[in-house]
Amino acid sequence: MSLAAYRNLMRAARVAFQGDERILSAARQQIRQGFREKAPLSPTDPELQPAIQQANEVATFLRQNVVQGEHRGDGTYRLRIHQDTERGDNDSIKKAGKGTTLGGGCGCS
Repeated sequence: MSLAAYRNLMRAARVAFQGDERILSAARQQIRQGFREKAPLSPTDPELQPAIQQANEVATFLRQNVVQGEHRGDGTYRLRIHQDTERGDNDSIKKAGKGTTLGGGCGCS
């Protein structure tokens, strides 16, 4: 179970940070360190299951919410949006802005 979480997290990091070897290397190192810290836990330890769940949640977050941007030099960025990237319709942001004194969903208008 923990091996599956480890692989899931490593794959998610590869998807999220593809093309950025420095960040990908740092993410892999952080993942290894986190799993090494939990390695002494026994399979019956109550701390193990929440750690596995957290690893899987982080993997999901990386796959769905991290988007890389590449600066093009002309003041714009090219975003690398992939098939797992979560795409919302911003309804929750629009609703949150209603009734505020600033008016805009981002609080900037």
